[in-house]
Amino acid sequence: MNLSAQSLSRRDALRLAGAGVVAASLPAFAAAEDKVAPLFKISLAQWSLHKTLFAKKLDNLDFAKSAKEDFGIDAIEYVNQFFKDKANDQKYLADLKKRADDLGVKTLLIMCDGEGALGDADEAKRTKAVENHYKWVEAAKYLGGHSIRVNAQSGGTYEEQIERAADGLRRLTEFGEKHGINVIVENHGGNSSNGAWLAAVMKKVDHKMCGTLPDFGNFNIGGGKQYDRYQGVDELMPFAKAVSAKSHDFDDKGNETKTDYKKMLEIVVKKHNYHGYCGIEYEGSKLGEHEGIVATKKLLERVRDELAKA
Repeated sequence: MNLSAQSLSRRDALRLAGAGVVAASLPAFAAAEDKVAPLFKISLAQWSLHKTLFAKKLDNLDFAKSAKEDFGIDAIEYVNQFFKDKANDQKYLADLKKRADDLGVKTLLIMCDGEGALGDADEAKRTKAVENHYKWVEAAKYLGGHSIRVNAQSGGTYEEQIERAADGLRRLTEFGEKHGINVIVENHGGNSSNGAWLAAVMKKVDHKMCGTLPDFGNFNIGGGKQYDRYQGVDELMPFAKAVSAKSHDFDDKGNETKTDYKKMLEIVVKKHNYHGYCGIEYEGSKLGEHEGIVATKKLLERVRDELAKA
């Protein structure tokens, strides 16, 4: 073999080897494209199954299993009402955690009700309400969650309620910070359903671990009045650490009848650049709970695909 033939042979070998490397890497590139993160993720709020749970047709311990096996959802949001006396029960919490972990289901948060008004006009009662939530902070931490969802009930004038709610929330958030748990407020009736009011409370608290959980549907401010849901969510999104995709009824095209999901999710995802979890919270009556959850999930997935292509 002469020198030129030998050199050509080496060049050809290198070129062929390079082509092989590229060819071998193509599946990896294709796989990477398939794994592009979705615009937002979907979780299941336990309240979607409250009728089933209250009727004892589903046990709280099996909520994670239901989410995964019945709906194909691997992230959940508990409601404290369904294990009200178990916040300090380490054996129960260990079982709850193991069942979720074994299924690969992630606990995101615990929605807390019935523990007193964090903005109570009576300072002693306000302090008691703050302390009542401590056990749920600790439970959320143990279960691997990032937050507890609380309410911001208060009393007094509009301005007084801002001050009082902010005081209770700030104190609870400082406790939550020690455990790495956020304290987030849902628009849940009264002043809390006034987006401007709750945004003012957040600014008054002024703590990175105190935020909101904007709910698409909870904008009843009392007296038969409804706050504009799109404006409200827009005002609350700058502080959002979770989002609640509330649903009631659907038309024959699968759209929610009270909330324009595309308009709402454009605010959440496009305007505010939110890419976390949107929790399904079905509260309708025309469809059963199972069917309502499935319908909400399909709607979220469809709108998510539409927004991704826009």
